[in-house]
Amino acid sequence: MKKFFTFAGLMSSVAFFNAQIVINEIYTGGGILGATITHDFIELKNIGSSAATLTGATLQYGPINGAFTQYHTIPTVTIPAGQTFLIQEGGDGGGIINLLNPNLVVNAVLNFDGSGPVIGLGIGLALTSGKVALASNATQVTGPAASNVIDFVGYGLATQYEGSGAAPSPSILNSITRISADTNNNNADFTISLPTPQAGTGVTLAVNEGQKSQYQFIKNTLVKNNELLFGSDVKDVKIYSMSGQLVKTANVKGNSTLNIADLPKGNYIITGTVNNKNVTERVLKQ
Repeated sequence: MKKFFTFAGLMSSVAFFNAQIVINEIYTGGGILGATITHDFIELKNIGSSAATLTGATLQYGPINGAFTQYHTIPTVTIPAGQTFLIQEGGDGGGIINLLNPNLVVNAVLNFDGSGPVIGLGIGLALTSGKVALASNATQVTGPAASNVIDFVGYGLATQYEGSGAAPSPSILNSITRISADTNNNNADFTISLPTPQAGTGVTLAVNEGQKSQYQFIKNTLVKNNELLFGSDVKDVKIYSMSGQLVKTANVKGNSTLNIADLPKGNYIITGTVNNKNVTERVLKQ
């Protein structure tokens, strides 16, 4: 559940550079009673004049004060100039409108304290106060000026933020949206607005879920009985979660099955090699 915070602190830091890919919008009210949208979301944007690629990047979340607590990976992705990358995070079970074709649906979140991962949901962002960092790797971010920070947003009463103050507090009805390219000053760069989630076009994932195989790769892209049915001999089968994590590997024969009962319900991207050609397919396990 999301928490409401009533106490404040102050810490200001100066980021080292202006990022080309930035955190563009954050919505934290997903699925709360009274909310319309079913899930929290974080929208990235390439504000530069040329395409930019994220490799090995993570999104990290922390509460109003203290250390960052959770993170998830971002698949290697190339974002064209001016385009967005919409990431669906956690939800509280309510709401009536799903996000439309998000570029990434997060199904696994890792904890920095070493406890087991959270499976089946993305990060549950605190409603009014917290902090989000886009980082270049999975090292725990220590603050806005940490060497692995690409962009950093503290909102509400968060004690860490870029510049002289935090971004305003989101709500059940409103997100916080970037209004300035990137001055490294959260309270000047963001404003409260109605949520405007936008999935980017022309975005290229290293694991390309949009390109269907010309071979008879997987026969049942809707998996109802925990068995993937393969139509060809496939080498080096790799199953990725939608957060880009490798969750299973195998080699299979044509017309054979692979049991995935150990994987939670949700969407997955399957890659492999058929006749020395790379193939890929997206499946939904129910």
